[in-house]
Amino acid sequence: MQLNNSNNNKKKMTVINGGHFSNLEGFYEEISQLFMKDEGWKVGTLDGFNDILYGIDSDIIWKNSQKSKEDLGFELTKEFYENKIRIGKPFNVELIQQKLDELIDGNGQTLFEILIEIIESHKNITLILD
Repeated sequence: MQLNNSNNNKKKMTVINGGHFSNLEGFYEEISQLFMKDEGWKVGTLDGFNDILYGIDSDIIWKNSQKSKEDLGFELTKEFYENKIRIGKPFNVELIQQKLDELIDGNGQTLFEILIEIIESHKNITLILD
C-alpha cells in the first residue's frame, strides 16, 4: 500500500477576501479573523500587521485584490495620512506630511501597495493576487 504524501509537503493557504472589506479597519478585521482567532487582541496598525506575519506559516491568496486596490487606493491613503497629521503626536507629522506629499505628487504608495510590500517582505509567505 502506497501513501500519497504530496499534501503533507504543501504549505497552508490562507485567503484574504477583498469582498469582505472596503477600508483599512475592515482589512484589519479580516486579518484578525484569519490569523488571530484565539488571541486576546486584534490587528489595528500596519506595524501590528507586519508583526503577526512573522508567525504565519501559510501562503496567502488575496481574492478580489483589484477591488482592494481601488478601496485602499489614493483617496483612502490621503485620508489616512491627513488623519495622522491632524492627530499629531505620537505620530511623526513631518514624515507623514512627506509621505502625503509623495502620494499627491504620484510618487507615494497607497495603503494597498504598502500592505503588499509588508506581505512580500516576509520570505516565508508567497502572495497570490486573485
